[in-house]
Amino acid sequence: FQVRPRNPCGLGALPASATMASPAVSPDSSSHEALSSVNSAPACSPTSDSENLSPDELELLAKLEEQNRLLEADSKSMRSMNGSRRNSGSSLVSSSSASSNLSHLEEDTWILWGRIVNEWDEWRKKKEKLLKELIRKGIPHHFRAIVWQLLCSATDMPVKNQYSELLKMSSPCEKLIRRDIARTYPEHEFFKGQDSLGQEVLFNVMKAYSLVDREVGYCQGSAFIVGLLLMQMPEEEAFCVFVRLMQEYRLRELFKPSMAELGLCIYQFEYMLQEQLPELNIHFRSQSFLTSMYASSWFLTLFLTTFPLPVATRVFDIFMYEGLEIVFRVGMALLQFNQAELVQLDMEGMSQYFQKVIPHQFDSCPDKLILKAFQVKYNPKKMKRLEKEYAAIKNKEMEEQIEIKRLRTENRLLKQRIETLEKVS
Repeated sequence: FQVRPRNPCGLGALPASATMASPAVSPDSSSHEALSSVNSAPACSPTSDSENLSPDELELLAKLEEQNRLLEADSKSMRSMNGSRRNSGSSLVSSSSASSNLSHLEEDTWILWGRIVNEWDEWRKKKEKLLKELIRKGIPHHFRAIVWQLLCSATDMPVKNQYSELLKMSSPCEKLIRRDIARTYPEHEFFKGQDSLGQEVLFNVMKAYSLVDREVGYCQGSAFIVGLLLMQMPEEEAFCVFVRLMQEYRLRELFKPSMAELGLCIYQFEYMLQEQLPELNIHFRSQSFLTSMYASSWFLTLFLTTFPLPVATRVFDIFMYEGLEIVFRVGMALLQFNQAELVQLDMEGMSQYFQKVIPHQFDSCPDKLILKAFQVKYNPKKMKRLEKEYAAIKNKEMEEQIEIKRLRTENRLLKQRIETLEKVS
C-alpha cells in the first residue's frame, strides 16, 4: 500500500515558508512546541465503548495511542511529509522509500492507517467501534485528507467535474468573499499576504460554493472550515468535502440567511446548560450573558476560531465521524471545567475569560478535553424532542406575527373608513 506525501493545497511545489503537513504544523517554533504536546499525556486519553472491544483490538488501540504521541511530537516526521502533491485519483497507501527513515513506531502507524484506508468498507461495517475509538484519539495528520474524504463520502462526487467551470463564472458574493479572506486565519503562514496561494484557493472554493448553492451563497464563518480543509488537501477535494459537509452535516441549515438552525442549536444547548449546570445557568441569566454571545461561534466554526489549530483539528476529526453532537459535548465540557471561575465574574469578566483563558487551557493535553466531552450527558431522543419543541415555538411566533400584521392592516382600514365618513359628514 502507498501513502504519498503532499503539500497542503496540492498545487505544485510551495516555498518552504508556505509548506505544511497539517494545520498543526506552522513555520514558527511555537507551533512545533504546541504540536509536540498534542498527545503527550498518557493520563488524558478518551475512552468510550472500549469494554466492547476484543483483547487484540484493545492492544491495538493502546499501541496506536503511544505511536500517535510519538509521531505527532516528532518534527522530523513532519518535515518528511512536505513534498509533492498526492494525485486526487491515485491509490492511497504504500510503504515506499519515503518512509525508509521513519522509526518502527511511525511505520506501524502508517501501516495501520494505511490498512484502514484500503479496507475502508470493512472497517466501517465490521470494526465501527474500534474505528470510532481511533478517530477520537486523533487521525494522524498524514492521513487526515483521505480519511476526512472517506468519512463524508466525498471521494467520487460529480460536482468535482464542475469545479473548473465554476471558477470561470462570476458570483454576486465575490466582493464579500474578497473582503473577508484576509480575516481568515490571519496569522497562519499559508494565508498571509493578499496574493498568497492560501487566500487565492480559499477565494476559489468559497466562490464556487456560492454558485452551486445560491440560497446560502457565502457566510463568513464557513471560510474557517474551508481554510482548514485547504491545509489538508487540494482545492478541488476541499470543495467536494465542503459541499458534502453542507449537505449532510446540518451546516447548510446553520449558514442559511435565516440561521434558523443556529437558533435551534442554541435552544438545545441552553437546555443542557440548565439541566446539567443550573448554578452557572442562573449566574449567566443574572448577568444577561446570553448563550449566543459565546456559543454561536462554536457551532458556526466548529471551534476553529476558539482553539489553536492542533486542538480544534482533534475536535474536527470527531465531527467528521459523529457530527454536531461533538460541539454540544465540547461546549458543555468547557463550561464544566470553568464553572467555578465563571460564577465569580461579571459580564465583562466572562467575555474576557472566554476570549483569553478558555482557548489555551488544553494546548498541552487536548485528550483531557475530549475525555471530559464524552463524559457529558447527551440524549439524542431528548435533543429530537427539543427540536420539535423549538419548531412549535417558532411556528407559534410566526402565527402571532401574522395575526399582528392582520390586525394592523384592519386597524389601518378602519381609520381610513372613519376619516372618509368624517369628510362626508
